[in-house]
Amino acid sequence: MANQKDEKSKTAKLKDEILMKKDRGIKTISQEEIQKADEFCKGYVKFLDKSPMEREAVRYSVELAKKAGFVEFQQDKKYNAGDKIYYINRDKALALAVIGKNGVKNGAKLAIAHIDSPRIDLKQNPLYEQNNLALFKTHYYGGLKKYQWTAIPLTLHGTVVKLDGTKVDICLGDNEAEPCFCITDLLPHLAQEQSQKPMSKAFTGEDLNVLVGSRPYDTEDEESELVKLNVMSILNEKYGITEGDFISAELCLIPSFKTRDIGFDRSMIGGYGHDDKVCSYPALMAALDAEIPEKTCITYLTDKEEIGSDGNTGMQSDFLRYFINDLAKVDGIEGYRAISQSKCLSADVNAAFDPTYPSVYEANNSSYLNNGVIISKYTGHGGKYDTSDASAEYMGEIRTLLEKNNVLWQTGELGKVDQGGGGTIAKYVANMNVDVVDLGVPVLSMHAPFEIVSKLDVYMAYRAFYAFFMD
Repeated sequence: MANQKDEKSKTAKLKDEILMKKDRGIKTISQEEIQKADEFCKGYVKFLDKSPMEREAVRYSVELAKKAGFVEFQQDKKYNAGDKIYYINRDKALALAVIGKNGVKNGAKLAIAHIDSPRIDLKQNPLYEQNNLALFKTHYYGGLKKYQWTAIPLTLHGTVVKLDGTKVDICLGDNEAEPCFCITDLLPHLAQEQSQKPMSKAFTGEDLNVLVGSRPYDTEDEESELVKLNVMSILNEKYGITEGDFISAELCLIPSFKTRDIGFDRSMIGGYGHDDKVCSYPALMAALDAEIPEKTCITYLTDKEEIGSDGNTGMQSDFLRYFINDLAKVDGIEGYRAISQSKCLSADVNAAFDPTYPSVYEANNSSYLNNGVIISKYTGHGGKYDTSDASAEYMGEIRTLLEKNNVLWQTGELGKVDQGGGGTIAKYVANMNVDVVDLGVPVLSMHAPFEIVSKLDVYMAYRAFYAFFMD
C-alpha cells in the first residue's frame, strides 16, 4: 500500500508539473482581491453611463485624465520622464501617453481599445410623417440583431453642426423625467408571416423606424405634415436647429436603461456598450495610474471599429502613427524605428461561453466569466482570415508577464471554427510592424443592447494593462 501511495504522489506531482491547472477561476482569488474588483467597477459603471458615444467617451476620459495630471500634447515640445499628455483626434478618438525613462527610443508600450458600439444612427434626412405619426428613418451601425432593438426605450445622443458652424450636443431620454423613443414591433396576433421568416429577414434595416411624435402643431391653418412640424418646432425651440441641420449631424439612438448589477451576488454588470468600453476603461485607468515607466506607455481609444476601422478617427487612420513619429522626432530617432520596436495589447472583448447555447462553442477553447482576462491569439473567421495571429514568442512574453504579476487569465476563441467569427483592430496594429495580441474581457450577449460582464474580469483587465505598462 505504501508503494502505491508513493506512486500516486509521483503521478500527482507530474500532473502539477506538465498539465495545465483546470481550476484557474474565481475560486483561486482571495476575498480581498474580489473586493478590490468590486470597488474598481464602481468607476467603470460611471464611465459606461457617461460615455455611450465616442465624443462623450473622449470628453469624460479627458476629464479623468486632467484630474490625474495629464496636459494637452504640444508638437515639437521635449517631454521628460513621467510627463503625462493627451492628444484628441477630432473629438472622437484619444491618445494618452506617460513618457518613459527611455522615451520611445526603444519603442513604446501600446494599449489600444475602441469606444464605439453597435447602435441605431439617423439618416441624413430622417424626419417624416405618415398616418399622423412622426418617425425617424435610421441606418443601423455595426453588427447587431435588429429584432433586439424593437420595443425598448431609446435615447437620442449626438452632435449637430448648424449652418453658422455652431455645435449643438444633444442627449435626450437618459433621465426618466425626459421623453424617450421607440422602434415599434408587430403584435404576435398579426406576426404569423413575420415569424416564419429567418431573423435576418424578419426585420430589415428599413423597418427600424423610430417613433418620435403623434400630436399636430397647434394651428388653425390647413397645412400638411403638422405632426412633423410639431416635432421640428420642439427641436427648434430646445436646440435652435432646423430640419436642414440634420445633414450636418451625427445623431443616434441607444438604449435608455442604465447600467445595473446582475445576479443575487452582484458579481456581474449589465449595460449597453461593454464592447468595447469594458476594455477602454481598464486601459485608460492603467495609463492614469502609471508611474514613470521604462518605455513610454500609450493608451489609444479609437473609433469606427464596429464598421471596419475606416475613416480618420478609426484605427486605419495614420493618427497614432503620426503621434509616435512626433514623439520619436523629439527623441532624435526615426518614427518607423520607434513603431517597429513597440509592443501592443489590442484591448478587445471576446465571447464568453454561454451554457444556454453550448452548441456554438468549443468548450476547451472558450473563455468563461470569472476566469480572468482573456488572451485571443487570433480572431477572424474560417481559416484564420482577417486576423494578425500573434507569434508564439509574443504569446510567451505576455503569458509570462501575467503569471509573474499574478493576473488571472485565460485563452479562448470566438466559437467553433466554422460557426462564424469576428475581427478586432489587432491586425491594423500588426500592419505597422508591431507585436500585438488581443487581451480583454469575456462578454455574454455581445452586441445586444444589454451586455453582461464579470466584475472580476474587468479588474483583471486593468491589472494586466498596468503590469504591461510598468514591466
